[in-house]
Amino acid sequence: MKQIPASLLTLLAGVLVTLISLWVGQNHHLLPEQASEQAPLVDNFFGIMVTIGTALFLVVQGAILFFTIKFRRPAGDDTDGVPIEGNFSLEIFWTAIPALIVIGLGVYSVEVYQQMGGFAPATSMISHAGHSTHAAHHAGSAMAAPMLADASATTTGVAQSDSKVPTYGVGATPAEGGKTADVTVNVVGMQYAWIFTYPDQGITTSELHVPVGKDVQVNISAQDVIHSFWVPQFRLKQDAIPGEQTELRFVATKIGTYPIVCTELCGSYHGSMRSEVIVHTPAEYEQWLTETQMAQLQPDHRVAFSPAELSASEFLAPYAAEMGVDGHSLAQLHLDRPS
Repeated sequence: MKQIPASLLTLLAGVLVTLISLWVGQNHHLLPEQASEQAPLVDNFFGIMVTIGTALFLVVQGAILFFTIKFRRPAGDDTDGVPIEGNFSLEIFWTAIPALIVIGLGVYSVEVYQQMGGFAPATSMISHAGHSTHAAHHAGSAMAAPMLADASATTTGVAQSDSKVPTYGVGATPAEGGKTADVTVNVVGMQYAWIFTYPDQGITTSELHVPVGKDVQVNISAQDVIHSFWVPQFRLKQDAIPGEQTELRFVATKIGTYPIVCTELCGSYHGSMRSEVIVHTPAEYEQWLTETQMAQLQPDHRVAFSPAELSASEFLAPYAAEMGVDGHSLAQLHLDRPS
């Protein structure tokens, strides 16, 4: 039987490795769902890296397995191995190929960063934090609530003292140019919470709410130590640096609730520094803005009057509601009370 030429076997092995690598690169399922316009750019780049990594893994491990079997020591052979000196051409080959791969990935990564708006931030105006001291009872984190006013004051103070500062991060894409974002949110990171302020609406909350399909700019700062703002489904991450402003600009493409995670070790409770970004339909987002504005501008009636000024029924009404006692029964108990 005629032996198959080594060149043909090498070609077949190369085709097989290529097909397997391409399939793995497109079907690895290692990333969460895509929920922003920036996510496909990152995922395509990641897919190429997985494809190349899979090919290198198969070639290296395949070569190890092949040579282990092909050149294994025969039984009873105790002689020395064949002395082999270096192969200059082979060394040039396996040095040049990785170098070209790394350079190619570097160029492609810069292109992806440019398309995402990574070269856009330069200088920008810091927006006022707005009226936010009424938002403490809406905060999702117990630790964040007492510090909402301080965070708001910090952001406002920066806006008043320095109106234009250098920014870093991901800004407008080339297609957006110098257009103003549809929604602007100021974010303050502190141990161990994220505080979100909507300067145009005077709203402060512990969750990020954005409309689907709208251009959103998030201005990020830190009050104490370095934090890192990361939304996995958006494929966006940016450090929050004390004394510096950074930013992220994105367009959410899928309605839902997605986690916000701090990925910079910032202290003992770093693992609990989490929040959520909630993507609404445009109508739901406008409804949320209206309801939140009303809730935060409404005075707290619990401290607006003295309990001594209330009748017995008025004073007991909130407690009766919690106990499941209706108004008729409460009035009856009051009437039956001996004078």
